[in-house]
Amino acid sequence: MRPPLDGDQPEELRARPFLTAPSPGWNLEADVVVVGSGVAGLTAALRCEAAGLRTVVVTKARLDDGSTRWAQGGIAAALGEGDTPEEHLDDTLVAGAGLCDEEAVRTLVTEGPGAVRRLIETGARFDETADGALDLTREGGHHRRRIAHAGGDASGAEISRALVEAVRARGVRTVENALVLDLLTDAEGRTAGVSLHVMGEGQHDGVGAVLAPAVVLATGGMGQVFSATTNPPVSTGDGVALALRAGAEVSDLEFVQFHPTVLFLGADAEGQQPLVSEAVRGEGAHLVDADGVRFMVGQHELAELAPRDIVAKGITRRMQELGAEHMYLDARHFGAEMWEKRFPTILAACRAHGMDPITEPIPIAPAAHYASGGVRTDLHGRTTVPGLYACGEVACTGVHGANRLASNSLLEGLVYAERIADDIQRQYAENGLHARVPAPVAHPRTPTHPLLPAEARFAIQRVMTRGAGVLRSADSLAEAAAQLGRIHAEAVNSLAENGKTAEPGVDTWEATNLLCVARVLVAAARRREETRGCHWREDHPDRDDADWRRHIVVRLNPDRTLATHTTSTADFPATAKTPQEQ
Repeated sequence: MRPPLDGDQPEELRARPFLTAPSPGWNLEADVVVVGSGVAGLTAALRCEAAGLRTVVVTKARLDDGSTRWAQGGIAAALGEGDTPEEHLDDTLVAGAGLCDEEAVRTLVTEGPGAVRRLIETGARFDETADGALDLTREGGHHRRRIAHAGGDASGAEISRALVEAVRARGVRTVENALVLDLLTDAEGRTAGVSLHVMGEGQHDGVGAVLAPAVVLATGGMGQVFSATTNPPVSTGDGVALALRAGAEVSDLEFVQFHPTVLFLGADAEGQQPLVSEAVRGEGAHLVDADGVRFMVGQHELAELAPRDIVAKGITRRMQELGAEHMYLDARHFGAEMWEKRFPTILAACRAHGMDPITEPIPIAPAAHYASGGVRTDLHGRTTVPGLYACGEVACTGVHGANRLASNSLLEGLVYAERIADDIQRQYAENGLHARVPAPVAHPRTPTHPLLPAEARFAIQRVMTRGAGVLRSADSLAEAAAQLGRIHAEAVNSLAENGKTAEPGVDTWEATNLLCVARVLVAAARRREETRGCHWREDHPDRDDADWRRHIVVRLNPDRTLATHTTSTADFPATAKTPQEQ
């Protein structure tokens, strides 16, 4: 199976930018390749495998190393007595600040309870009351107790355990320690698989390919674009960057949720920071300043349990008023027994950093947590590139709008992964995909996307934290755009003058992906001249429904420039068709 020559490809494919990397030296064939091993990726893989599709899971580290494992709060669904999907819908729409796609949310809340029950059937064990019912709790933005949790505050770890065990028990083929590089296409522009690099461990070494007519991106978030984040080190925006290079549209990338209560480890702390779950406030903890004043009271009817954007802004405002680097979360009234039983993970994290929440308030500050935007999809997870799907944090289904409601992320990954698997199965059944041999790899002879040196990662993080963090303005965003532009121009010039930039490798690929998503985020944030949800513009402090109840959609041109347009909420869902529907 030879790669087609450049001349065999349409002009737009030959011009499409790829990461600088060696050509694939080995390949696997499959019906579906799933990139990512969180709740979304493993759910999609299990369902595809159960349908008889040859499925390969590619993941950047080990199967359980993604963001799902770090989720503390739980998974939201209308499972409690008296609760309804309609009430869950209402809370989600309020949190989304006017930008949710209502049909996408209705799909989520209607199919969510059944999806959670199937997750339990797969082996996930959630905490129960004495009579065997789910022990549901409450988090910010929810008017009912509808959060199923496990191990007190180890919900993500339990979900990950159950799904990983199921994948291994059912013999789903996996490639671990593998960084996905680019989408591969056939001569007609249809998805043909992905190129990837196995990092020292696993079945293969070096750059290879998994060839498949359907690719599911479930690569998680991009929190590492900021200096301080709750995201694990693997969250470098690889899926969004891959999709952009492939010509897919992304949307709502300006809406980055900063979790209000992240353990404050110092103003210069970088990398992954310990999260203090919203569930702590759900159980009655109070936000206070150094004098013990509950500053959220009077700012919102739910006080500390207001939606996350409101709480993060309230904390940031109080810090500015007092010239303080952090606020406090006071849960001393819980007592030792409740801390040890309900929040053992958070208790251990605090104590590991020399703090004891049983006897003292916890120092907290907002940190980058969740990308509400991502690769634009329709209700079946289809992107604007034929054969490319996306689910979980990497996707923008329209569910979260301008601000994700607490604990909706695991549910979204679960529900839309099932919908993707069902759509792929339908395509195979109706259009004969099952008999189709994966297409030849369309891979350029000459690298077209310059790589950044590894150290650029830290420069990008500092630029983004200063200019595009919780507080943004025209000036801060313009400066961020200028600095990111200089980093990009230096790499482009080096490629033009020397024929190469940094050496291909995991660190340089990650830095290049971070710059790609950072440029898009800043471009969208500059264009949205209002404050809405988790996008806070100091120079435009009010919400503007007349001009900005719209989505900003971005794609990457072949010359690496950005093209943006806006679309109304009514026109939001992506309109991609699978290859056989073209």
